[in-house]
Amino acid sequence: MKLNTLFVAAVLASTTLSSCVFKTADERQLKYTHTSLVDGDAYAFFRQVGTIVPYEVSYTKHVETVGSAKAKEVAGKVAQVFGEILPQMDSLATKFHVDFPIRGVELYSTETATAATPAAAPVAVVDTAAHDSAVDAEPVVLAKHADVYSDDAYLHHIQHQVAVVKEQFRRLSRNTNKELRDFAQGKAETIAELYTAVGGKEDAHAHH
Repeated sequence: MKLNTLFVAAVLASTTLSSCVFKTADERQLKYTHTSLVDGDAYAFFRQVGTIVPYEVSYTKHVETVGSAKAKEVAGKVAQVFGEILPQMDSLATKFHVDFPIRGVELYSTETATAATPAAAPVAVVDTAAHDSAVDAEPVVLAKHADVYSDDAYLHHIQHQVAVVKEQFRRLSRNTNKELRDFAQGKAETIAELYTAVGGKEDAHAHH
């Protein structure tokens, strides 16, 4: 009986040790190689949306202090939708070994407002974290706000940004990863409603 007990204990100890070893190896792989468990499209989603959303959430705080009633209403909806998306993306990114939040992400401030270009030209934001070359993506393009605030400039800016996010969600909704696909499909209506709320117009031929 004692031999059987010792044998079972040894098996359990071995299983636990193996589990710990694999977990440690898995963590080291993520830490040192940044190999993610998503494909290129999904990785691009996390980088693009993960760059735009934090910036726009921080920008809404400024709009809500200086904008018109309409601009404040739009900013409030953007803050609500994008604010809900961030923690969900964070959880998914952690699960699928994607470095998140994206390193070097810029947030809105009065300093960045002063330095912004009048034409609100897109600026490339590069994620400096190492990652699997198999999921290499193009530099993330972040459309900057105008250097002098105006409601029209903000509405034009946010329409563009939400359109980019909407397109990224559309692509993710066709991903081979079921959990990511379900996440994107579950947010499709909310993103579409936000796009309409900020003044975007759906393509009449989009569903044909």
